[in-house]
Amino acid sequence: MISKISEINYYIKTNKFKKIAIIAGKKSFNKINGNKIIKEITSYTKIEEVKYFFKINNFPEIKELKKLINFLETFKPNLILAIGGGSVIDYAKIANVKDIGQNLIKKIHGVSDIGNKKLAKMIAIPTTAGSGAEVTSGAVIYIKKVKYSIDNNLIIPDKYFLLPQIIIKNTKRLKASSGFDAISQSIESIISVKSNNISLPHAKKSLKISLGNYLNFIKRPNFYNSSNMSIAAMLAGKAINISKTTAPHAVSYPFTSHFNISHGHAVSLTLEKFLKFNYINRKKSKTNFNLDNRYKILFKIFEVKNINELNLRIKNLKNEANLIDNFKKLKIDINKYYPKILNEINIKRLKNNPILLNKSDIKLILLKNYDEE
Repeated sequence: MISKISEINYYIKTNKFKKIAIIAGKKSFNKINGNKIIKEITSYTKIEEVKYFFKINNFPEIKELKKLINFLETFKPNLILAIGGGSVIDYAKIANVKDIGQNLIKKIHGVSDIGNKKLAKMIAIPTTAGSGAEVTSGAVIYIKKVKYSIDNNLIIPDKYFLLPQIIIKNTKRLKASSGFDAISQSIESIISVKSNNISLPHAKKSLKISLGNYLNFIKRPNFYNSSNMSIAAMLAGKAINISKTTAPHAVSYPFTSHFNISHGHAVSLTLEKFLKFNYINRKKSKTNFNLDNRYKILFKIFEVKNINELNLRIKNLKNEANLIDNFKKLKIDINKYYPKILNEINIKRLKNNPILLNKSDIKLILLKNYDEE
């Protein structure tokens, strides 16, 4: 599963790609010494032209996506290489759909079909261990700070390569957030209404690997735990590509768009709250599997006996990773902003929650979180 740069070089060489578009985030690209990596990737190949598009926004936004689409349509590459986190890869996945710019908003809203052709072959090289975007059919885009998503098998990257030597250079803050995203994805996948016999093994394996490496990856990073977190993130991506995510992800997006809280951190704000809500109301489960048994799987993986111990374990994990979940400490006036958050929740993800949720339930969960010290 772990790759070498020589493997990417061989893929480019054997496919005889001539025009390559590199999509990346400027800061992260410089941090990983991206120019050196690209030079290694493209060495010994007869490439005619390489052009770069550097994203600026912290999260994928429609105006910047339009610029990327124009860039690709003008350049006409035969290979797109996305090297970055989930936002970079999501940008590339959407922009790589042929003629996606025509009726773009309608296509994002699902009113118009996105088509069935790609502009070019695409390689995804994640620079964070968390999103799993390199293996998923979904991509996120924000329009006026509201999150939308495209979900279509067409946009799955043609190839992905995991390079632990890249993610080891991330800041502790980024490792904590992206790594927790993978943890939450696997947890949510296990109890999602769309979970099945294919997604479940991916989610279980991902969660076991993450829990065994997450904190060391943040505090004492090395090639071994960086490799494991890369694999865990990819497996979580494979799991949610089938099962999709649930309430914690659905509620997370407004916290990112309005308060600039990184995605994994935003997901962590409510994870154990929804886990307890689902468990307490498990007799109302709308899943076609026994939800009790899925919680037993979580208890076993986390090595706990009950829901309270599970939530305490998750809480301690967040504390050790320095992921603050107290709204007061984050300077978020939840009493003021919860109506906006409720109105901007991702409904698609909410439908995957094992227990039916209404806005009153979510309001109580948010306000209870606020009142805790």
